[in-house]
Amino acid sequence: MDITLPKWGMSMQEGVITEWHVQVGDTVTEGQPVATVETEKVDAEVEAPGAGTVTEILVTAGDTAPVGAVIARLTP
Repeated sequence: MDITLPKWGMSMQEGVITEWHVQVGDTVTEGQPVATVETEKVDAEVEAPGAGTVTEILVTAGDTAPVGAVIARLTP
């Protein structure tokens, strides 16, 4: 299951992952905050789309990702 960078505003094109709240191997529940993202207008948390185990983090903290990019992966 992919965790993608959501679009929180009409003009949002990208965001910077400022902090991961999980690590590879962690178990998460649906709706649990997994990362904090900084955009031009707001800091917001990305939530897990479902329950599972974090198997991969694809965007390192401090890096920028475009809206819709897969930033991490879970296995149910």
